[in-house]
Amino acid sequence: MQSCTYRFTLSNNDLPLSVYVYIHGKLFSFFLSIILNSNHKKAAKKSFTFLLTLYKKQASEQKPKYMAFSVFSSKSFVHPQLHNIVSKMTLLDALLFYVIHFVDKLDLWHRLPVLLGLAYLGIRRHLHQRYNLLHAGKFTGNKYDTEEISYRTADGTCNHPTDNLIGSQGTLFGRNMPPSTSRYGLLEPHPTIVVSKLLARKKFIDCGKQFNMIACSWIQFMIHDWVDHLEDTEQVEIKAAEEVASVCPLKSFKFLKTKKVPTGSVHMNTGCLNSRTPWWDGSVIYGNNEEGMRRVRTFKDGKLKISENNLLEHDEKGIPISGDVRNCWAGFSLLQALFAREHNAVCDMLKANYPDLGDEKLYRHARLVTSAVIAKIHTIDWTVELLKTDTLLAGMRINWYGFLGKRFKDMFGHICGPILSGLVGNKKPRDHGVPYSLTEEFVSVYRMHSLLPDKLILKDVKSTPSEDKCSPTLEEYIPYYPPPNSAIIFRVPMREMIGKEGERRLSKIGMEQMLVSMGHQPTGALTLWNYPSWMRNLIAHDINGEERPDPIDMAALEIYRDRERGVARYNEFRRNLLMIPISKWEDLTDDEEVVEALREVYGDDVEKLDLQVGLHAEKKIKGFAISETAFFIFLLIASRRLEADRFFTTNFNSKTYTEKGLEWVNKTETLKDVIDRHFPEMTKKWMRSSSAFSVWDSLPTPTNYIPLYFRPAP
Repeated sequence: MQSCTYRFTLSNNDLPLSVYVYIHGKLFSFFLSIILNSNHKKAAKKSFTFLLTLYKKQASEQKPKYMAFSVFSSKSFVHPQLHNIVSKMTLLDALLFYVIHFVDKLDLWHRLPVLLGLAYLGIRRHLHQRYNLLHAGKFTGNKYDTEEISYRTADGTCNHPTDNLIGSQGTLFGRNMPPSTSRYGLLEPHPTIVVSKLLARKKFIDCGKQFNMIACSWIQFMIHDWVDHLEDTEQVEIKAAEEVASVCPLKSFKFLKTKKVPTGSVHMNTGCLNSRTPWWDGSVIYGNNEEGMRRVRTFKDGKLKISENNLLEHDEKGIPISGDVRNCWAGFSLLQALFAREHNAVCDMLKANYPDLGDEKLYRHARLVTSAVIAKIHTIDWTVELLKTDTLLAGMRINWYGFLGKRFKDMFGHICGPILSGLVGNKKPRDHGVPYSLTEEFVSVYRMHSLLPDKLILKDVKSTPSEDKCSPTLEEYIPYYPPPNSAIIFRVPMREMIGKEGERRLSKIGMEQMLVSMGHQPTGALTLWNYPSWMRNLIAHDINGEERPDPIDMAALEIYRDRERGVARYNEFRRNLLMIPISKWEDLTDDEEVVEALREVYGDDVEKLDLQVGLHAEKKIKGFAISETAFFIFLLIASRRLEADRFFTTNFNSKTYTEKGLEWVNKTETLKDVIDRHFPEMTKKWMRSSSAFSVWDSLPTPTNYIPLYFRPAP
């Protein structure tokens, strides 16, 4: 007999239809009430007691063999590999788990009407907040006066209201699950075999019109704001396996180990340090410490350094002057420059409205405003294009505005709690009992290098666009005798757009041509056999933007890094996220070629499957550019980045941001708004799409007259 839990048996023979409908209607209302206000514990307990009494009464009137809701083993309902996790849950959480588990067995949530899909995601997020946030170490910071420090500090300190060190540069990565205790070694199977047979690009596969190169650059822009691992001084060498050495660009490569330090945590003995600030604080343009911040500031009118051609300035070594310059490329630098301009525009606006503000206060207020604009664009614009469904459109807007929507919040403010009024503007930050950090698992699911193409296609912005706001594409680049009125003037290998060489090319191309070109070019798809070949022989950079002496195979290194840092392999990862694990390759994909390739590398041992391979092989939900498994980490962390930060909660007000600064944030909805602010004619001439993150010549999203929350299943 297993630990007692309550089990659903949804058979038509169990109860009379009227009783079945009545009870399950009450049950759905109960779950929805929990989602809408998880703080009302007493009401939830009262509702649960009523439901339990009702079930017992109805069940007692039936013959014992027809009892639909009884106290006994959950073995026949819960997947066997999830019993251990469920047995540790509270009774209420176990009930909630049964709901999502039932839906998962039917592969149903993304095919539900919007409201029911949101209910599912609300339950799942609650469970992840309860069971997938692990504190990695101890903080020894101090309490401080939050009124005195009402601005974002250079190194991320003084954000958490009771501990000034939480979320600062150099703190530990958290965990969404315990470090893996995998029985497989770091080289099992060999990373170069995994890459050569399953990841290496055979032919470029694009993602269609859904995502463009601005969207691809944007995620690097965000990652460089949030996470990077501190490296050790000890070097590791990986030699290509003999079996695949002939097709590996590098026969061996060297790199530095990830630095590990004692944590003092009951969950893990050692952990890794984040050399960036994990807050959504714009450190990608402002720097991660005092030295970095001073490097980018002009110390005049609060502004950041920017060149006369509106791109980044460069130091005497040719390295761009910005908040983060490690492993930069031209598209990434472009976004840094665009938001440096945005910061400076905010400074001009603030100075015009508050002439008494000096340099320091102008800088602090402009940083708050610009960081919030970046966070908002990512939440309700970029993510909506990544996960292009009505349910996620509603969900991401709820995160920012709440169920009642933008108009209500603009008129009445944040007055109804996080569900009805959104996470942004809450009275106080919430960390669910676990100090804020970003996690090792979050880093792993954001490995998206397959988005990168082999070449960047540059448009001629002096030409006349066609009806779809694009021009025909040249098949070959003819350097000295291009055809007249050609739309394409270059097809530049991506390798030439990296580092100092990429900066030189960008300065010749210019911001306008680069933005238009990236807007019209689709990214690669996150699928097998689409990892860029040029990244398998790559000169990486150190934190100062200087080239490392040895090239690396980035694809093989990413496989190794997940194993080195104790990130669970694919099946263990799914179990820890309360997802149904696979038992055979056909559970992962119905592509016979993929199944054969997986079996060649991993045999029939599905537990050996690497996380990255599983995420790329997994059959995707319609409209999703990423896998469902990766999405459930996003579901948890996307909310946490907002609700744990006091500058998006307690201090998201006119006193901290200024009235005009808060108005700037509230009126900026999309990246298109930012582009229009700095290039008023660009999107009118070149963009037909609804979002600046989808391919610009794609059709705009059609008008749907059905209210978003009432839209039916897709």
